[in-house]
Amino acid sequence: MSPASPNGPPPRERPVQGLDHLLIVTHDLEAARKTYQRLGFRPAPRGRHIGWGTANYCLMLEQGYLELLGIVDDSQFLNGLDGTLATRGEGLSAAAFTGADLERSARLLRDSNVDVGAPQDLKRTIEASGGELLPRFQLLHLPREATPGLPAFICKHLTPDLVWQRSWIDQPNGARRIAGLTVVVDDPGAVAVPYADIFGFRSVTNTDNLVSVDCGGCRLRFTDADGLLALHPQARAFTSPPRPGPVAMQVEVADKAATASVLQAGGVAFERDRDGPLHVPASEANGVMLDFV
Repeated sequence: MSPASPNGPPPRERPVQGLDHLLIVTHDLEAARKTYQRLGFRPAPRGRHIGWGTANYCLMLEQGYLELLGIVDDSQFLNGLDGTLATRGEGLSAAAFTGADLERSARLLRDSNVDVGAPQDLKRTIEASGGELLPRFQLLHLPREATPGLPAFICKHLTPDLVWQRSWIDQPNGARRIAGLTVVVDDPGAVAVPYADIFGFRSVTNTDNLVSVDCGGCRLRFTDADGLLALHPQARAFTSPPRPGPVAMQVEVADKAATASVLQAGGVAFERDRDGPLHVPASEANGVMLDFV
């Protein structure tokens, strides 16, 4: 055990280290790929989950990535993707946090009275030009009460060099990392304690109708339908209140002016704050409100 510091005991070990990736589900995977290419992303070659009827395109960043996920064979196991698309439609569906040791993460969660199972192994193929690649992962699924409002799991990459390849990371729009995720919930204040149990109380800020969680550099923001418009002005395009769950993300880019030029070249409609983000409406990003910051 580490000795206590002069200012108190050492910080408690946490089961996650940050955000690994976000899942964006779509009815038509190839159409989604083209949409995100218009947004200035260069997808990695298509991946296929072994033994499942789902496939993906990953938009790799210097830190983390975005996963476009769709159904390619509905006769096989779909891991609930068909139900998600039927009830919520296209858009953000879940977050994958990162963990260095998922067995250790599971023990830490159980010590906090979070009921989790054992880590599961997963493989998928990548249809690379030089031949098929076989990246491997471990996943630890989190119960809904542990991450209210946000379906989530913890991911450990066992073969990171296969997926973070330089030619896949260099994005034409200058995207570097996921900077934020916005989640709509009925009662923002109610999510503060569960997320503090995972990320630490010092990582959580609770003000009015907004709870903000520092997730290792990426900020998770939980708000209600009224607070959503203050964070994302493109939300005014909704004709009815958005369904609870993840609805918007912020992606950090190297140069917003250069990103704006890429969006214009792709014919993407967006709003530009003088000194703030570039706001892309959900209609231009498969149901995702996207801010480039």
